Amino acid sequence: MALSRQLEQALTRARDLQPVPAGTTASEVVTTTPRARLHHYGNGDGPPLLIIYSLVNRAYILDINAKRSVIATLVAAGLDVYLLDWLYPDSTWRFDTLDDYLGEDIAEATDYLTRDGQPPHVLGVCQGGVLALSFAAAFPEAVRTVTTLVTPVDFHTSDDQLARLARRMDLASLVAATGNVPAATLNALFTSLKPFQLYGQRYLGLADIANDDQALTEFLKLERWMYDSPDQPGAALLQFAREFYQRNRLLTAEIELAGRIIDLAAIRAPVFNAYARDDHLVPAAAAAALGPALAHDDYKAIELPGGHLGMFISSAAHREIYPTLAGWLHER
Repeated sequence: MALSRQLEQALTRARDLQPVPAGTTASEVVTTTPRARLHHYGNGDGPPLLIIYSLVNRAYILDINAKRSVIATLVAAGLDVYLLDWLYPDSTWRFDTLDDYLGEDIAEATDYLTRDGQPPHVLGVCQGGVLALSFAAAFPEAVRTVTTLVTPVDFHTSDDQLARLARRMDLASLVAATGNVPAATLNALFTSLKPFQLYGQRYLGLADIANDDQALTEFLKLERWMYDSPDQPGAALLQFAREFYQRNRLLTAEIELAGRIIDLAAIRAPVFNAYARDDHLVPAAAAAALGPALAHDDYKAIELPGGHLGMFISSAAHREIYPTLAGWLHER
């Protein structure tokens, strides 16, 4: 009964704390691309840093907590930070492909941020890291450096549960039936990988923070982010699943995007790669495969203890990853 009362108290208080903000750092939209808005943060005087986030979630996980904000940390380090903020797709996007994202949105953003002939640094997160690597391989002259956070490269590692599921799914039939794939469908897929932690344990833990407004607010921010997922353009999702998850073509250099063969060995820019040791979505081995795929040795890798979200919100990440990354970028 005590647990029941505490949970009821926590849920009542959580209702009163709504709505919670989606981000904490001020920005301005400086231009748009066909599928995104380009946000500018801070006033750093160094070369621009373009962040490319995943298509399947919202980018504000990078700025969800004022004390542990990836964006705020990079701005405070003097970097000139920009974020390609993907819009929510409408029904007309169903035929858009990865070629469109690379050849239009990312190409337009990097062109906008090229100063005096000097291209921007590019940072890709998870699926956005795959897009960043693909772009850097296709257009090596258009990026100054490439940073990847929890980004899969080898999609066929033995511990990749998501890849095994993707290889068994009839995604073509799903896309044919839905056009844009509903976000709820993908959320169900992702939560099925850790059902006890995400459906049971997570909510029982509310009892422990029933009287802590700050902790409840942070919980609600993550809840908002977890379920604020956009629908996915059918053609792009099917292409990503087939070419990468099913056929592993990022690693084998057998895919063509935006009119170019995507061969990671073609990347000329220095590369910084950070990944999580216990990541259930992007296993460490899947991310660590990036180093051997490059044709140069200007490569730095850091493995962080913890899981996928810890890369953005853990104290360890903000102590070990982002100061190191900022220094690395300033050197280049």
